[in-house]
Amino acid sequence: MLTFFMILSALATCLGLPRRCAPDEEELGRCRTSAEDKPQCIEMVLGYCQDVPYSYTTFPNIVGHRSREVLEMGAEYLLLSVIQGLLNGECSPDIRLLGCSVLAPRCEDGRVIKPCRSSCEMVKKNCVHAFEAIQMAWPYFLDCDRFFVGDEEGCYDPLSDLKAKQEVAFSNISDGGLSTILQFTYHSNAQMFSILKKTAAKCSHISRAYSIGRSVEGKDLLVFEFATNPGQHDLLKPEIKLIGNMHGNEVLGRELLIYLAQYMCSEYLLGNERIQAIINTTRVHILPSMNPDGYEIAASEVADRNDPENIYQEGHEYNGWTSGRTNAQNIDLNRNFPDLTSIFFNRRRFRHFRSDHIPIPDSYWINKVVAPETYAIMKWIRSIPFVISASLHGGELVISYPFDFSRHPHEDKMLSPTPDEQIFKQLARIYADAHATMSNNDTERCGASFANKGGITNGAQWYSFAGGMSDFNYLHSNCYEITVELGCDKFPSEEELYPEWLRNKEALLSFMESVHRGIKGIVKDEHGNGIKGATVSIKGMRHDITTAEDGDYWRLLNPGIHIVTAAASGYTKVTKRINLPRSVKVGRVDFVLKKVPQEPSLDYFNIPELDNYERFDPFNQFEQYTQRELGENGEERTEKPWWWAYFSQLGISAPTWLLRNY
Repeated sequence: MLTFFMILSALATCLGLPRRCAPDEEELGRCRTSAEDKPQCIEMVLGYCQDVPYSYTTFPNIVGHRSREVLEMGAEYLLLSVIQGLLNGECSPDIRLLGCSVLAPRCEDGRVIKPCRSSCEMVKKNCVHAFEAIQMAWPYFLDCDRFFVGDEEGCYDPLSDLKAKQEVAFSNISDGGLSTILQFTYHSNAQMFSILKKTAAKCSHISRAYSIGRSVEGKDLLVFEFATNPGQHDLLKPEIKLIGNMHGNEVLGRELLIYLAQYMCSEYLLGNERIQAIINTTRVHILPSMNPDGYEIAASEVADRNDPENIYQEGHEYNGWTSGRTNAQNIDLNRNFPDLTSIFFNRRRFRHFRSDHIPIPDSYWINKVVAPETYAIMKWIRSIPFVISASLHGGELVISYPFDFSRHPHEDKMLSPTPDEQIFKQLARIYADAHATMSNNDTERCGASFANKGGITNGAQWYSFAGGMSDFNYLHSNCYEITVELGCDKFPSEEELYPEWLRNKEALLSFMESVHRGIKGIVKDEHGNGIKGATVSIKGMRHDITTAEDGDYWRLLNPGIHIVTAAASGYTKVTKRINLPRSVKVGRVDFVLKKVPQEPSLDYFNIPELDNYERFDPFNQFEQYTQRELGENGEERTEKPWWWAYFSQLGISAPTWLLRNY
């Protein structure tokens, strides 16, 4: 049966009148026009689109808004008005101009001229990471394939004026815009995510950004990686990690690592041979913030204390020696790892014992609340063959190295060396000596006494604590981690960020280069296949390392003569005497092991609980972090992000197209 509106529409067509919308179309502000309707070019009067490179537009627009009033009441136009604030100024005005070209399209001689698809694709490539950083989907009206056309269809570039201005600005820069001007300011979590993803896009052939998990409040633990083959391990190429902001209120390391990622990307593109050598020979993983939830608490407190109406102002140096230190569960992450150090000390009475790859005891999962941040780091350590690591902290000016837990539980300040004491001292000295002031004994410290130590200390000799991340790295994996205390002020003022960058830049680079010391090689079988999990031991040092997936290994050693043995279950042992001269930073030592019908000496492999090493999270404590929450009918529940309030409070139609998981 014909409805009244169908009859009216047909009559209007016969009389040559514009077709009227049905009620449901009128409510949405959208309806199709007949082929005979010719657009009427009207003057551009939209406030947020006044700087487009044309003066006339038309309605309905490309997505169907029939009038300026309907457009201004829609979520699309509201998004353009707040996009600069949502993205912290990034990709602005690019996104706004691109959006205006669809919502208020160019009109000439009574026809709509659509924007160029190439412009849309360029902006999306450069800016999609900024939307991902705030968990927002790419807006539907910026769909490059639906609302934009190619050059052959007579499109126009909505960014032409903007590009012209940028070319003038870049004309005075000799490097063609490859360099990055570092902003020595504090970065919110959203800004940090955006910068890392933007930098990864800029250097996509040598870098990537990836998440190793989420914090208690659901924030990504975002890692920035440099490698010639991002995302995969290269044979004989050592892997290192740099971690900041483990304690949320110790923020300098977080900022230094954000600057470092930008600096290395820019310098690589500019041809800096030193940076290129680091990236070409090393796989570098940078985690600026291990505790993004704690950072927000600490940062909000600093903001409150800077309020002139706050009568309890105390300044940055007094901020948060407690506020923001822990994660959102009130857990100190540097006390939350398995206490493998006590197990090591208890095993020393055995004739054959190892101080490496000690399994995580089941009691850890049963008796301890394991933070998701801790869990993510442990999985990360187990999944990548890291060789060295640095964790950046604040509150003192010193390099601390394992063990952090005293060999005598009742002694708080007792030298507790690892079997690799000299290796750790060397790593610590490399950073301290390259730092502008750390190794100077005249440098003012922050309460502790490190006289005549050159800015380095054994952790337990400074103060003892169990469950630390550095001890866990050493006793559970091949990784040697030092703790870098960057200074007395845990949350320095922004004026101090640039001087601190200058003090630490050389130290960070020198530390990364220090991974190329000692020996490296491949342990193979007679057929040339790499043997995974083979042990490489040094006579006189009761700490072995194991081979990676393809049989390659790295063993930090100081110069000298060493007896090196490679062994694996079901194979013969092979021992070599090597001389590592001071003139050679890293030597190549390969091994070929032969299959044997019987197992090697059981004493060598008979270590308590060794078979349990592969058991990780045996009780599935963190299964809930990998399963999405479902509603009553099985549908996936989506928690609304923080920016949803911009739209919901105005009572407009909900822009569900901005929700990534809707």
